[in-house]
Amino acid sequence: MNEDAAPEVPKDVEVPAGESQPARPVRDIWDKIQILVQPLGGLFTALAIALLGFFSSNFLNHQQSAETNARLYSELMSKREESESALRKDMFQTIIGSFVSGKGDFDSRVLNLELLAYNFHESLNLKPLFLDMKRRIALEMAHSQSAAKRVEYQGYMDRLERVAREIARKQVIVLEGVGAKFDRSIDLTTADPTEDPIEPATLTLDSLHATIGLDILSVDKANKELDVSLTVETPDPKLGRQTKTAEFTVSYYDFPMIDNTRLTGGDRCAVVLNAFSKHSADLTVVLFPGAYASLKEKPYYNEVMESIRQENERMSK
Repeated sequence: MNEDAAPEVPKDVEVPAGESQPARPVRDIWDKIQILVQPLGGLFTALAIALLGFFSSNFLNHQQSAETNARLYSELMSKREESESALRKDMFQTIIGSFVSGKGDFDSRVLNLELLAYNFHESLNLKPLFLDMKRRIALEMAHSQSAAKRVEYQGYMDRLERVAREIARKQVIVLEGVGAKFDRSIDLTTADPTEDPIEPATLTLDSLHATIGLDILSVDKANKELDVSLTVETPDPKLGRQTKTAEFTVSYYDFPMIDNTRLTGGDRCAVVLNAFSKHSADLTVVLFPGAYASLKEKPYYNEVMESIRQENERMSK
């Protein structure tokens, strides 16, 4: 024990007169602030807990409301799709039934084909129906002795071509939005249009660079058809340069989502006849992903797995 330290004087003991009291500790500004703030600590803690509970409850209510709205929207869309599917099913059965039965005049049958084409052109190959209707109309026109009847049958022909060109145009607009295309015009006034070279073009689709060449093999002016040869060359880092060749007939009734050439990797290339006259034929070549082919075209299993693998590699980089 330190002998120099002053002894502590109890509070209830009176100090005799003449003797000095021990000095009180001096408090600085921080001590005073601590004294003032210390009672407020509990208040601030309670306020923080209340605010946290309020915002948490508000967030949970907002999230629950969003989930409820999303579920309601999903149910409404599901019911809408079901009703549309039922309507399309009834329409399809009615229209197809008219073709199978063979009843009705040309006007009603052409109208049914127009309805079928405008509503189901992305999922059905309608070319056989168009060609069959065209053949029937041409046969009646050839045997008709009345000029008025021939004009009427020619009107049916024009309606078939008009609806086919309109559908092909709509499909090309959709496909060029996700792919690439180029246009070429064939001069039909020359002695032999097949001898005229067509300039190839290089189209890019994602990482695919394809050089596409087109050759005219023959021209059928009566039926407005072209026999063409399509060549697609694509570089491959592992297998080298790959070449895909196909020969086919192009008419107004070949729709790109249905009538196309499958390339390596699942991509598609299609040739579309836009216009045909005595002087020229206008063609469009479109390159597009296989996912935008018709609904009846299902991708192969290995193509799906390769696409998933490439997407995972792209996201990991």
